[in-house]
Amino acid sequence: MNVYFRLMRLDKPVGIYLLLWPTLWALFLAADGWPESRLLFIFIIGVVLMRSAGCVINDYADRDIDKFVARTQHRPITSGEISANSALIFFICLISAAFLLVLLTNSLTIQLALIAGLLATLYPFTKRWTHLPQFVLGAAFAMSVPMAFAATNGFVSDGAWWVFTATLIWTVIYDTMYAMADREEDLKIGVKSTAVLFAQYDRLILGILQISLIFVFYKISEIFKMAIFFDISILLSTILMIYHQYLIKNREKTACFQAFLHNNYIGLVIFVGIALSVTL
Repeated sequence: MNVYFRLMRLDKPVGIYLLLWPTLWALFLAADGWPESRLLFIFIIGVVLMRSAGCVINDYADRDIDKFVARTQHRPITSGEISANSALIFFICLISAAFLLVLLTNSLTIQLALIAGLLATLYPFTKRWTHLPQFVLGAAFAMSVPMAFAATNGFVSDGAWWVFTATLIWTVIYDTMYAMADREEDLKIGVKSTAVLFAQYDRLILGILQISLIFVFYKISEIFKMAIFFDISILLSTILMIYHQYLIKNREKTACFQAFLHNNYIGLVIFVGIALSVTL
């Protein structure tokens, strides 16, 4: 059982949080207050299942290259603790369970879930043929936003796509930081990523993306007529982004990975700002 626990990366829950925060942003914005308890349950459990499924299919796709990366060489599939076929069956079980949850919503949410599932499955394979897998991951994570709006209101408002955009940009930012930690090894084995593509301009491009994210947050504030709490959360997020730039200034492996992990606090801060704005 422990091997499946590690295969789903439940021992490293930050990935769950990074997917959960924008899902909660969307649920609270769509409801303009507290979401239905039923939807909170469906989406929170769905986040855990889909993130777990994403980790399984990622390790399945990378089973022949993870052994060449120090950080991943002890993962269950590449180390031989679990067979590739068993992992693939487990992935199908996880994604099927997530889909059964979505069936408790409505037809539009189900249609959007199919797109999200396709993107999540496709993502780990894109690093073989494009330097932009982070954008595919961002789109997969961001699909939780229109799904939340569709489940809550039966339609996806124009404002929802700004939240989608914020999630996409934010995911590209933190996953590029993650990729920066593996860049040297990825170059050796031929794995593509935005970190490889951006090369020496990585910090500059990340800075541009961070500034873009701040402007998108302010647009969200305008569209949804957010209270001062959200403006404070944007300010705090800006400070956190500056700190992340400090962490990655020397492109040191451990510091880049720390910056990735620390992005969890941006998601939390933005959520608190949204929750306070729509519930008080």
